[in-house]
Amino acid sequence: MELAFVLEKFILITVIFLVSLGVAAYSTLAERKIAGYLQDRVGPNRAGPGGMFQPLADGLKMFMKEEIIPTDSNKFLFIAGPSLALLTACIGSAVIPWGPNIILGGKTIALQVADINVGVLYIFGVVSLGVYGLMIGGWASNNKFSLMGAVRAASQSISYEIPMGLSLIALLLVTNTLSLKEIVEQQHGGNWNIIYQPLGFIIFLVCSFAETNRTPFDLPECETELVGGYHTEYSGFKMGAFMFAEYLNMFVASAVMSTLYFGGYNYPGIDWVSNLVGPIIGPLIAMAVLFAKIFAFIFFFMWVRWTVPRFRYDQLMNLGWKVLIPLAIANIVISGIVITVYDKFF
Repeated sequence: MELAFVLEKFILITVIFLVSLGVAAYSTLAERKIAGYLQDRVGPNRAGPGGMFQPLADGLKMFMKEEIIPTDSNKFLFIAGPSLALLTACIGSAVIPWGPNIILGGKTIALQVADINVGVLYIFGVVSLGVYGLMIGGWASNNKFSLMGAVRAASQSISYEIPMGLSLIALLLVTNTLSLKEIVEQQHGGNWNIIYQPLGFIIFLVCSFAETNRTPFDLPECETELVGGYHTEYSGFKMGAFMFAEYLNMFVASAVMSTLYFGGYNYPGIDWVSNLVGPIIGPLIAMAVLFAKIFAFIFFFMWVRWTVPRFRYDQLMNLGWKVLIPLAIANIVISGIVITVYDKFF
């Protein structure tokens, strides 16, 4: 029984890992296609039908390019930086419930790697670790522009983790649990948390842009000021690891927002559809609904990148400390008052 359980989890981890890599790879193509559409041009269209093989060509190029390590850099940390960034980006998906349990041959298969009762804290901890890869990579390069980008990344991440955590506190007042599986089950059908926490969701969304270093919060890699930011000295696969980590973080952030605020794999009429199509097809449809929500968020990330200009650094800090943190605290107070009054009189 234990061997079967380990095998089941190993297969699930492998599938999630491959899907995550595939989504991250083709997000690069989607980014360029969406940028082309918004800028009234074609985008990549030479490698395969409609440019479908472009991510494969880019990946091959990253593997084949010469790996350059600066002479005066810290060689071990120079390699550890992108490795850590990629690792923290990959492990964030472990606690996300990707769909309802599938009943196959009388055996229940959970579409979640680890259903821990502190899943929200796990996500928050992984997000906090992500900045170490950028900081180590920038410092180990022995380049002042890389170091400036790394310092920006660290200060930006720390600044926006605070309102992100405060927005989650207000959500936890509503859900009364730290388990992502239970949070999804509470949103069964159309009873989504976005209805109860619209301000908390907006704060979390803005902080997600900052945590993933996406425009307009891409100050750590601002090429107009810092040559290239924390990855100035990187090339080849190590440079690709930083880029890949960004798209993986965007994928995981989209999955977390879909899970916490938009019902995860739930959708209106899920019970009726599940009864109609059976215990195997029903969970697969629910999983497809979750991925549709994730892709909608990824599209929004890309849409904003090619629409909104980059903040100045003082504007970025003012937004985090003077706007988002007071709003998040006010949201906690209002949520607490509303929940107390509701419990007392209703």
